[in-house]
Amino acid sequence: MHKRLLQLLRDNAKREQSPLKVENAAESATIYLYDVIDPYFGVGALDFNKELAALKGKPVNLRINSPGGDVFDGRAMATAIAQHGDVTAYIDGWAASAATYVAIAAKTVNIVEGGFFMIHNAWTLGYGNKHDFLTLADLLEKLDQSIINDYVKKTGKTTDEIVEWMDAETWFTAKEAADHGFVDTVFNGAKVENKWNLSAYQNAPKPTEKVAPADSALWMQQRENAERRLRLLTID
Repeated sequence: MHKRLLQLLRDNAKREQSPLKVENAAESATIYLYDVIDPYFGVGALDFNKELAALKGKPVNLRINSPGGDVFDGRAMATAIAQHGDVTAYIDGWAASAATYVAIAAKTVNIVEGGFFMIHNAWTLGYGNKHDFLTLADLLEKLDQSIINDYVKKTGKTTDEIVEWMDAETWFTAKEAADHGFVDTVFNGAKVENKWNLSAYQNAPKPTEKVAPADSALWMQQRENAERRLRLLTID
């Protein structure tokens, strides 16, 4: 599965990134999570959580349009959202993979009509020998279980139902996501168009327009950055 995360990042290396954006008004604030969840390729947990912490005590509207990304960063974001408390999530287009449990950590979750909500088993990048990968697989199993618990709590569905959907990489329409309890309401509005190449996902909806191929030189530079990060995380 780590290869699919690499593919997702590689396929989208050339597209214009959408930096984390915060609008801090007098009575409330809005955070825009409109990119891949990753510290090098999009929006990372460190930057996101710092911005959220600065809004302590203030209601936050979280606007989401994200294909997902790294499970660990997504988990850290979800924890910060749950601790903040007064967060309302609006899925303006896509909430896939890690972006879904970022969304459901909010007090209320809304999705635009025409949007999509996708769940599957956790992805991350690995680096090291066979023992490192066995340890990583065990950790992913535990992360999957924690995510399953979150989905069960949000939806009221059984563990078996959630596991079946995750194993199948299930894409829910806005209505289906609401019917199954992943989101609370469907709202009318202009859907934010998908700008990502989602071919790394097995069952992703077909794009309405051709997405530009990745720039090889840029992708190699970004991959080297990711590998340096992974080496720092490796414990001998």
